Amino acid sequence: MVLPQDEWQSPLASRYASVEMRTLFSDRNRIGLWRRLWLALAESEHELGLPITSEQIEELKSTLDDIDFGKAAAYEAELRHDVMAHVHAWGDVAPNARSILHLGATSQYLNCNAEAIMLRDGLDQIAGSLASVIDALGTFAQTHRAVPTLGSTHFQTAQPTTVGKRASVWCWDLCLALEEVERQRDGILLRGVKGTTGTQASFLSLFDGDHDKVEQLERLVAERMGFSAEQLHPVTGQTYPRLVDAKVLGALGIVAAASHKWATDVRLLAGRAEIEEPVAKKQIGSSAMPYKRNPMRCERACGLARFVMNLVPNTYQTAATQWLERTLDDSANRRLTLAEAFLATDATLGILRNVAQGLVANPAVCRTNLMREMPFLATEALLMAAVRNGADRQTTHEIIRAHSRAVQAELREGAATNNLLERLRAEPAFAGVSMEEALNPDQHIGRAPEQVDRFIDQCLSPIRGRYASKIGKEVSDLAI
Repeated sequence: MVLPQDEWQSPLASRYASVEMRTLFSDRNRIGLWRRLWLALAESEHELGLPITSEQIEELKSTLDDIDFGKAAAYEAELRHDVMAHVHAWGDVAPNARSILHLGATSQYLNCNAEAIMLRDGLDQIAGSLASVIDALGTFAQTHRAVPTLGSTHFQTAQPTTVGKRASVWCWDLCLALEEVERQRDGILLRGVKGTTGTQASFLSLFDGDHDKVEQLERLVAERMGFSAEQLHPVTGQTYPRLVDAKVLGALGIVAAASHKWATDVRLLAGRAEIEEPVAKKQIGSSAMPYKRNPMRCERACGLARFVMNLVPNTYQTAATQWLERTLDDSANRRLTLAEAFLATDATLGILRNVAQGLVANPAVCRTNLMREMPFLATEALLMAAVRNGADRQTTHEIIRAHSRAVQAELREGAATNNLLERLRAEPAFAGVSMEEALNPDQHIGRAPEQVDRFIDQCLSPIRGRYASKIGKEVSDLAI
């Protein structure tokens, strides 16, 4: 007996992705969709007058989910064709309907239409997961809307911001990603009933040259699968355009990029103890250094997100290399790329939802780090105050610059304190200027708290409304 641990298994399935996403891309769901497409085709052909009986339709309905995967695998080993293997396997349990299964269809009637549905449903799951992360991160932003913290540009000290404002910027990235996911989800089209090279020749033959009935057939099948006539590709070759895959994975790549960005920021801030991801009570940070609190969740999320981003160019290459009506070199590639992109994105969001829900801010550390730099950050306000008192702007600017450079040199040589303000206090240009007031961080955060409030009201509230039923839903995150 071969045990699971004796064979390679994708960690996306065994370790990271949720049950919900693994189920969506499972063989059972895929073949279940194939059978529903076969049933929709037979019912529509019956409705339009082809010699398919009600008894045959009922037999298909009664055996719809009676799938013998072992028998199908045996057929495939013999026939070397997965679709025909399942035609035979279903024909074995629905013998009276065997003769009308797959009537007029090609393999891509099943593959493309089933995959379109799976892409749509996968994007819907991703949208719900994104909304959950956005909701949790938005709550964190609101809670810490007015907590001053050191701003950074070029990873160098910059004007102060607030913990909540920074989180709202992360959250806005995710909102933009959600917008793209929704756009792609809502734009998914069925390939429909197009035939071998997209000309519908086989169906035109079945209906004795009646073009109207062929068009009705496609519309009826679409409706039975939950799509409107407007949600059909107007023309295709043998497959739906592989640019669709590129657009869908492009959306997942945007999700991954937004996720990677804020997870990286959390990792950077964890390095100076201002922000921390949740830590389990018995979690081990390092096998050799027991004191460590490594940001392992965000590190894992970054690793998975990077994997997703690197799958996106693959879809461009696949779309670009489809010769004429179609070549089969897309098949094996897409079996890997599409499923793994969704599973890895799902896993990334599962981890980051956990992080967002348990994200910890340390205001005291934020203040300590900020106050260490505050004398430098206060210099612009001090300059303006000195000028208002009559000092020359350019001369005062040079005084600040010279003292700032000197203090920076002292700090780099090991000085324990920043004495810039003491130096400036001794300069006549700053007579009458309140140094203490300039050091108050609240005077330097601008409209950050109000911006958070407006962001929550204008951007997050609609998302919370649209996804209310999914935000609180538990999912089976594995390795978080």
